[in-house]
Amino acid sequence: MLGLLVAIAGIFLLKRFVYGLGAVSNLSAGYPWGLWVTWDLIIGSSLGCGGFAMAMLIYVFNQGHYHPLMRPALLSSLFGYVLAGSAAIIDMGRWWQFYNLLLPWHWNFSSVMLETGLCVSAYTMLLFVETSPMVLERFGLEKWRKRVASVMWLIIAIGILLPFMHQSSLGSILLVSGHKLSPLYYTPFLPLLFVSSVLAMGYALVVFEATVVTKSFRLASEHHMLARLSHLIGWILAGWLLLRWGDLLWRGALGDALAPTALAASFWFENALALFAAIAFLSPAARRDEVWTFLAAVALLLFAIVYRFNAYLVAYTPAIDGYEYFPSVQEILVTLGMIALEILLYVVCIKLFPVLHAPVRQVAHA
Repeated sequence: MLGLLVAIAGIFLLKRFVYGLGAVSNLSAGYPWGLWVTWDLIIGSSLGCGGFAMAMLIYVFNQGHYHPLMRPALLSSLFGYVLAGSAAIIDMGRWWQFYNLLLPWHWNFSSVMLETGLCVSAYTMLLFVETSPMVLERFGLEKWRKRVASVMWLIIAIGILLPFMHQSSLGSILLVSGHKLSPLYYTPFLPLLFVSSVLAMGYALVVFEATVVTKSFRLASEHHMLARLSHLIGWILAGWLLLRWGDLLWRGALGDALAPTALAASFWFENALALFAAIAFLSPAARRDEVWTFLAAVALLLFAIVYRFNAYLVAYTPAIDGYEYFPSVQEILVTLGMIALEILLYVVCIKLFPVLHAPVRQVAHA
């Protein structure tokens, strides 16, 4: 099934590159970006922040007991950011000029998108370096692995800095929208809301992946680590909710949440998911239970996804009347195909390379 989705997406992507964006998408002058940018780029890169979040926890805050979760998080980060970069190229009108981003004489230094594009590109390249020890170990290239390890401290430091920059910039991009963005989502705190929620997303994805992998491959449970990590997630999410609702009350913007609109309904759904996840992660009884911890992680990921969809699409109104947007079937199938490809590659890499920590790999090979 996953392979079929990938094949279908490949056909529509070929059509897109041959005949242009209009042949497969419902994008327009009013909605210059849609599903591909919102899901594949904005959400895809956010879901790829497990690696930097775990690196900060392990190497900056010296929580080395979480190290067994590091490599799977890095692998998912690599695929998340490759997906984001691919989506950016797919969504470009003149995609054959994508390399202009790397040419300084084409830079617009007053554009927040320049910083975002450069940081995402640089971080994607860093992720290839950070994940390279898995490949080098697999093929017994110990000499090269040691060389990479000798500079890994610098790679990790830069790899922690860059996501903070471009994830906050993804919120800054919306500040340019001004009155076109609903008051429920337009706030000076957008950069902080985006970067703080992405930390919670990164840790929640680690919980989600670790649970799915251990159950799917019948490996030893890692819940003793996930329960401790969940407590941290709960406090991050509680702080996010406090900031979000404090800002809404301070600006007097809650009136729009009571209007009978699709945006208001989506707003309450998003916040209900966040509240459920926060309560579950902060509850000692729920954290001790693998099922509740997993459900809380799923709820958090759904909340963050809906929040970004709302901010970038649902809450956005074009300055010129007459424009509407809903993704075409072909757009949806391309996105599903890219997700399927990411899942397939993740599973293949887990089976081929030493992604899981040593004790678990021994169980897997037994």
